[in-house]
Amino acid sequence: MIRRTLKTLLFLLAAIPLGGIGLAALIAGWVLVATLAITPLAVPALVAFRVAIGGVARLDATLANRLLGTSVQPVATSPGPSGFWNSGLNVLRDTAFWRQQVYVALRLSLGFGLAVAEWSLVAGSLGLISLPIWYRWTRYTQVVPGVYVRTLGHALLWVPVGLAGLALAVALTRPIASGWRFLARTLLGDMGTMSLRAHALAYGMLNVLLVVVWAATTRGYFWPEWTMIGLGLPLAVHASLVFGRRALTRHALIAAGAAVFFTLVWAVTSRGYFWPLWPMLGFALSLGTHAIFEVTRRGERISELETTRAGAVEQQETDLERIERDLHDGAQARLVALGMSLGMAEQKLASDPAAAQQLLAEARQGTREALEELRSLARGIHPPVLTDRGLEAAISAIADRTPLRVDVTVDVPRRPPRAVETAAYFVVVEALANAGKHAHAQHVTVDVRTEDGELVAEVVDDGAGGANAEGSGLRGLARRVEALDGTLAVTSPAGGPTTIRAMIPCAS
Repeated sequence: MIRRTLKTLLFLLAAIPLGGIGLAALIAGWVLVATLAITPLAVPALVAFRVAIGGVARLDATLANRLLGTSVQPVATSPGPSGFWNSGLNVLRDTAFWRQQVYVALRLSLGFGLAVAEWSLVAGSLGLISLPIWYRWTRYTQVVPGVYVRTLGHALLWVPVGLAGLALAVALTRPIASGWRFLARTLLGDMGTMSLRAHALAYGMLNVLLVVVWAATTRGYFWPEWTMIGLGLPLAVHASLVFGRRALTRHALIAAGAAVFFTLVWAVTSRGYFWPLWPMLGFALSLGTHAIFEVTRRGERISELETTRAGAVEQQETDLERIERDLHDGAQARLVALGMSLGMAEQKLASDPAAAQQLLAEARQGTREALEELRSLARGIHPPVLTDRGLEAAISAIADRTPLRVDVTVDVPRRPPRAVETAAYFVVVEALANAGKHAHAQHVTVDVRTEDGELVAEVVDDGAGGANAEGSGLRGLARRVEALDGTLAVTSPAGGPTTIRAMIPCAS
């Protein structure tokens, strides 16, 4: 129990330096972002701000894990689409970024106050317990306003008070530790609406505490209104990010929250010229621009889906024609020849047994060849090993049958959806076939991995290069991949190397 109490006290004490660091990061980050908001430099400023807040959150999470027994690992970056502008939008869309800011703000406000109160209670209690030892070294020892200790008897009377205060301080460490564990798990972890509930609870508790402090002191100017307004904006942003299902909805909710914020600031200050009108107009303009962008993007997306669907249907028809042609020219022709050989053997069975035996041997060979062609055709439709053992085994099997030196690396922790797995397999199969037939390659590397919610299949050969991305084989692969909302990139300069890279969304 003593060890747990000391850990909690140390965690509270850490709020003093960490609160200062967090306050510096919040002020510097938002001032820098606001100053550069109309320039492209706002993007690197946002990214740097994200790393700073994530670093403070990680540092505090490490303390919480060791001192309070939590197990949270907050991220310091915001995942999402790559690109210069997307890196900034990823930060703004990242709910973890906003939750970490809330946690840092609570650490430097509520945490700082609790640290001062708890350590003051501990220090004061220890001072009263040891009062009989040190009271004589001071001329007048004042324990409370108007009460002085001048004798040993008076000092001994305060020892039970000190023991009670110390017991109270120890008892308070348990609910304080539980509360901070809850805040750390909900704001630094990933618990959806639980983090919003914790945020709202902390907002309410802090403001109630400040109102009590105001009521117990001057009762003059109602200064807690500034914390209510100032901390209400991050709460509104957090709620917008949790309940807004789409980017445009989140934008509208955040703009509404900011408009209310500026209106409240105007209401508690001069109430003269209604200056919040200008930021409201700015919000309306940005929201209208966003709406136009979303409508345009949705139209482009619909057109793209129609194109990829048409390509997928066309590719399916091409595959069916190929299967029909292979059956007609291959297995079907061999089965017809097999039937003829069996008929001739039946006719010669009595008159010429040796010739009948020869015909039966040819029929048996034709049966084996027909079965092999049917197996090859089945592998071209969907190989059984892919269904039974997954992508790594299927690619390794096709690599073993390829007369080239092939290095295969597959790093896929979980099996992707079947359609995605099949598309990636045939990308590798077609790339290996092209490397052997057209590029005259000697060495091929196959790398299949998951990356940002996508399955990436990359095949690189050391052949002559010059592959035609609009050829029938590669174009068919592109249609297959695009039908799954993916992309196929072919890089093949003259002289090589040739790189075929398919990126297929596989998040489920």
